[in-house]
Amino acid sequence: MLSELKETTPAIVLGGKIRALRQRLKRTLDYTAAAAGISKPFLSQVERGLAKPSIASLNGIARALGVAAQYFVDTPRDRQPVCRSDQLKFFRFAESENLFAQLTRASPHQQLEVILVRFPPGQRQPTDMPTSAAEEFLYVISGEVSLTLERETFVLQAGDSAHYPATLPHQWNNNQRMEALALWVGTPKLL
Repeated sequence: MLSELKETTPAIVLGGKIRALRQRLKRTLDYTAAAAGISKPFLSQVERGLAKPSIASLNGIARALGVAAQYFVDTPRDRQPVCRSDQLKFFRFAESENLFAQLTRASPHQQLEVILVRFPPGQRQPTDMPTSAAEEFLYVISGEVSLTLERETFVLQAGDSAHYPATLPHQWNNNQRMEALALWVGTPKLL
């Protein structure tokens, strides 16, 4: 028997985005709520689509998770199946020098996440994209990215790709003098 799909409301979509990012960053409800200046029960209700945050609360949640509030808010045209290059919105995580742009639209039933990653030239710190994915795929479009999987480092140039379990300790780095551009793809963990 097929399970019935829950109706997708804007509150459920918003809550799902907040929960997904919080889990990718490996932040607890307690930590995130405290950093956002809201209560843990309220944040839990927001994540489940049972409560709607005020603009001030949403800004606090975004700040606690290291993104702008716009990261969570889609405009109606953002729900289209096509993502236009002139409408890409890059964001960054607080602990990363990289810029990220979502190429897939978030939904509660999403089976794939695709993100365009811009690695600045001469990156000082190796970084990792916070994720709750089961598997990751990285394709270098331009430039050069060093990928360290556990203790082995691979230098990926334009046209090279890597596919690995997301649970494997990994880091990305761009030591070159030019920006690198890569496509990151993640698949969800099976429950």
